[in-house]
Parts: sequence; structure tokens; C-alpha cells
Amino acid sequence: MQTIEKNLEYCPYLEETAARLKKWLDERAPIVLASFQVPSKTLEEFRASHPAGPCEFPELEERAIFWDRYLSEKRAIFDDSVPSAYLSEMDQGLYGGMVGAKPHFIYDPETGWISSMVMPFMNEWAEFPHLRLDDDAEWFCLFKKQLAIFADGASGKFGLSHFILINGINFLFELFGATRAYVEMLEHPEQVRLVLDFAFELNKKVQAFFFENAPFVCGGTCSNMAQWLPGRIVSESVDPFHMASTACFDEWGRGVLERIFSEFDGGVVHIHGNGRHLLDAIRDVRGLKAVYLGDDRGYPLAFEVLPQLRRQLGDMPLVCSVPYESFRDALRNRELTGGVLYNVRQTPGEKEANTLMDAVRAYQP
Repeated sequence: MQTIEKNLEYCPYLEETAARLKKWLDERAPIVLASFQVPSKTLEEFRASHPAGPCEFPELEERAIFWDRYLSEKRAIFDDSVPSAYLSEMDQGLYGGMVGAKPHFIYDPETGWISSMVMPFMNEWAEFPHLRLDDDAEWFCLFKKQLAIFADGASGKFGLSHFILINGINFLFELFGATRAYVEMLEHPEQVRLVLDFAFELNKKVQAFFFENAPFVCGGTCSNMAQWLPGRIVSESVDPFHMASTACFDEWGRGVLERIFSEFDGGVVHIHGNGRHLLDAIRDVRGLKAVYLGDDRGYPLAFEVLPQLRRQLGDMPLVCSVPYESFRDALRNRELTGGVLYNVRQTPGEKEANTLMDAVRAYQP
């Protein structure tokens, strides 16, 4: 495993940035942090040549080059971001693919990602005992190949982000699909608990290999959710519980999170707009380091209700997105909630980003 302690070529102020993030995460300091999204020529070219929709598995070397070009464009911005590539091709399809499912791929022109997923692939419980964790499984070998290519492509220039787990009920979704998964939780809870144990071992295997082979940056983990976190931190999903009660989360989700978090050095979760009823239950999950607050159609933007969300989550480090003009105005009017990393979208350019960052570093909520 490559260890990077002082800087990255595309993040020349890495030590200072990591210190600010560490203060936010470890001390839960009520500071304001910001990461700015500026226009990207690389992303514009991707959008022009990759229309949204299904696609084939990509050339991994080309994907590594994409990330190199894309992340190089932010090297002149001195904000609170730590540049890292995300293995989106493995973000969902890998786990089912390792045990016999066929991954499907899709272009996302907005992010430059090529994401993966699997269709439900198990019909009867009698098939479950035949699932195996095989080191030679085709998709595990592809994952190891991609990680090696990306680590070589990063080569001191940028990091590799942790990527999403498909653990717990998320893995049950991959087996049966969402609707039947909820039915199975009610009708065959003992069988479901066997799936949770299997999913834990599968996810532990994948994530342990990632941490053994991805660059370790300033003693921490690069993150598409929170930029960087001290230690080996995993990224979990509680999406199945967005359509369920907090009691259901307490029964089927809390233990899953705490088990995998304790296997490493903790974890982060993301919450969609329709999952905000879970926040009171999420806040005291052992090992939770930060919460990414997603935005979804039909729900208020997280930025618009941050004071309320802050009250629900106490001093938990939070991440949310915000349009540039809204962030600029709130910064000038001293209306920003502390303890939050703001992903500032639609920033006009480098000059505007760096000018606002001077004010961000001086800001005291």
C-alpha cells in the first residue's frame, strides 16, 4: 500500500486541508468548510460523447485517464477538497457480480461516472447456500485489476475514494429485488439474517482488499462523501430504510452499520431527501463519522433546512450541496450553519472559488 503523507500533485496544500478536515471530524469543531465545483472541460467532453443510458463495461485504462484529466483541473483551487477517483464501475454491480449476477452499466453525463448494478438474480431460498466467496470470481478479479490500474494512474497526483458497500438489506435487494426483500424480512427473518452474515463477509473482503491496495493519504481515506477522513473509513448506504420506519432501521439496519464500522475505523452514510426521518436514529450509531445529506425532487434542499437538520443530528459532521450564489450570500450575511462541509455547485471559476475560500477560512459561525 502506497502511503502519502505530505502532498498530492493536484492538492499541493494537502497537509493544511487534512488538518482542517480532521478538526471538523475528530473534534467536531463547528467550523465551515467548502469544496467548489468549477466548469470542467474534461466533463464537458464526456457529456458530449457519452449520452445518458446503458453501455458496455469500459476500458479501465481510459477511465483512469479520465480521472487524471478531470482532477488535474482543480489543482489551482485551494479549498477543502482532496482530489480522488471513484471506482463507480464497481459501486453496485461488483457485489452481486462476485456471486453470479450479471452487472449492467450506465453512463451518467452529469458526473462522468459509468455506474453498475445488477438485476435480482435469486428466485428461491434453496439457491442461497450455493453462493460462494471465491477469490477467483471474475468480477473480483476485475475489481483487483481496476484498483491496480487506478492506483498506478493516481501515482502521487490524486487519491482513490472509498466506494459504496452493498451490505445488509442492500444485498438482499440484489438477491430478490426491493419489494420481495421487504416481504422476506417479515416472512423469513431467520433466512434474512443468514444473508446479512454473508453480505458482511462479502463486503469485508472487498473493502479489506481496497484498503490494502489503495493509496493511504495523510493517514486517512479519500472520500467522495466527505473528501477525506482519518483512518480506514467505509461508505455505507441506508437507502432501504428510506421507505421504512425507524423501528425497522433499528431492527435490521443499526447492527449492520455498527458491525462493519467496527471492522474498520468507522464509516460515513448518505441520507436522501425521503430518508430524513431516520436522522434521529442515525445520530447515535457507533462508529459513524459524518452524514452526507442528499437532495431529491419533492423535498426541501438540505441547505434550506440545515438549522433543523443540525438540531436533529447534534454535533455530527454534515455534508450538503448548495448553489454558488446561495452559498456566497449566506457567507456574506453570516448565515451559514457550522460543522458543515458545503459542496458549492455552479461556481463560475477558480478566481471566485479562491476568493470565497479566503472568507470561509476566516468564518466563525
